[in-house]
Amino acid sequence: MPNRIAVNPKICHGKPHIAGTRIIVTQVLELLAAGKTFQEICSEDYFPDLTQEDVAACIEYANKLVANEDVGYVVDAA
Repeated sequence: MPNRIAVNPKICHGKPHIAGTRIIVTQVLELLAAGKTFQEICSEDYFPDLTQEDVAACIEYANKLVANEDVGYVVDAA
């Protein structure tokens, strides 16, 4: 997950997002909750610029938040 999840108050209203994109972590998690696969999320139908590692980073980020662990995000340059 290092350097995949970023936070910047000037990007996505400060919400955690995939570094280098404007794709918010919750968007990816909502697709997973709706039953979409990693492959579907990374397809032309949703987010073709994402990798399966980006999707996994969203899950890891959410897991750490739930477990009250340090999420270790980076500050994304605006």
